[in-house]
Amino acid sequence: MFYSSIKTMLFSGVFLASAVPAMAFEFHGYGRIGAGASTGSGGAQSCFQLAGAETKYRLGNECELYGELEISHDFYKSEQGSTFTVVGMASLYNRNDRSPTFQPDDGSARAPQIYAKYSNIPELNGATLWAGRRYYKRHDVHIADFYYWNPSGTGLGIEDYKVGDLKFSYAFSREDNIYQADFANKHDFQLGGIATNTGGEVALGLSYIQEAGQVSGANSGWSLTAQHEQKGWLGGSNKFAIQYGVGPGTGLGYTGSLLANQSNKRFRLVESFEWQATPEFGGQLMAVYQRDQSDAGRQTWWSMGARPAYAFNQNFKLITELGHDRVEALDGQTRHLSKLTIAPTFTLDKAFWSRPELRLFYTYARWNEAAQNAASSGSALSKTDTFGSDLNGSTYGLQLEYWW
Repeated sequence: MFYSSIKTMLFSGVFLASAVPAMAFEFHGYGRIGAGASTGSGGAQSCFQLAGAETKYRLGNECELYGELEISHDFYKSEQGSTFTVVGMASLYNRNDRSPTFQPDDGSARAPQIYAKYSNIPELNGATLWAGRRYYKRHDVHIADFYYWNPSGTGLGIEDYKVGDLKFSYAFSREDNIYQADFANKHDFQLGGIATNTGGEVALGLSYIQEAGQVSGANSGWSLTAQHEQKGWLGGSNKFAIQYGVGPGTGLGYTGSLLANQSNKRFRLVESFEWQATPEFGGQLMAVYQRDQSDAGRQTWWSMGARPAYAFNQNFKLITELGHDRVEALDGQTRHLSKLTIAPTFTLDKAFWSRPELRLFYTYARWNEAAQNAASSGSALSKTDTFGSDLNGSTYGLQLEYWW
């Protein structure tokens, strides 16, 4: 019933809006594609990620092609500035060493966004009403593709209702944008625009996940996030987030396991700093501490890494990335993984965020026996994969990344 209502709203909106003159049309996209190999074996490129780490450092460490194509169209704009817009997006994911069968382990073709929004409504203090499936108020660290605060999903809401400088948002959803196995009602409340200092402001978030009645043994849960963002540091910005979740709220924006009880808790600190100190020198840094507590015990994940980039001229950069992950696991073992990538890069502009980039890369990684023993089959760290019983390995190749 919920999804039928969403579809009815979308198609009704398109039908009604089609009676007015067409307005702005926009086309955006993202893509990365590459080819690589593992040294020694001569096999396909392997990618390095530690068991228990939520993510991995990306440069020279992506073993798939991925693309997104997004179309948005303003069907109506009032004299007061209110705009009715429909957005659609298609995405394609495929592992480099697999044929494009789009099975769960090989790849996928999805529609991660299809929604309608009515924005800048004067009667709602400039707020936006929306319904559908969408990326919603996402916060990530680019160098690790780590979406640490991401309440995206299929639902509806009111976004950025202004009271002075403050902005209030509420979203109701039944499933996350991806990876959620069962439906559950999730209520997401956010308050932004809390000025703290010159160039700095705080955003607060609360997510409440109701008990899913159709799932035997399901529980309710919640999470809190507080984030301070400071703009203007070395030509960039800094984000520091504190997050805490209980039960299914341990997803910290996503929906965690619906079977998780109140003894399941997650605490996380995220530090992300991006800079463009000179036209030639930019980069990004990430540091994460995450502690998981359950009836089985405690597990912690530490991560720190950076990607500095220096442009020698308008069309050539040297990019490096160094990252280290450490997991203190439930079995008492401590896992380590360190990874270094060097990437001579051809580009059209000096800035860190400029794209397209065509990168040649060499990646070297080291790990310990605990990391090897915990690695799943198919992981580069596993004894059964490319590097066998070795505790180190390297890869090389090239990659094109572009967005517009």
